[in-house]
Amino acid sequence: MTTERIEINPAVMLGKPVIRGTRITVELVLRKLAEGATEAELLEDYPLLKPEDIRAAIAYGAASVAHEDVVLLDDRANRSKF
Repeated sequence: MTTERIEINPAVMLGKPVIRGTRITVELVLRKLAEGATEAELLEDYPLLKPEDIRAAIAYGAASVAHEDVVLLDDRANRSKF
């Protein structure tokens, strides 16, 4: 799964999704946002980033989660016996 702003290349960052033309991973962008960084802070800290790149990283993360398979385990298997 790639977009025009995200690329996956085995020769760049071990094939992790990155912002096209950079070594800035989607994971880094999402992690920084989750830690409370603002868009302005990211743009200042990573001058190669553009606002569209940040939105593309968020969309990529959302699409990745949307396509996950979830396996639910029977809760009884997780309870200890007394």
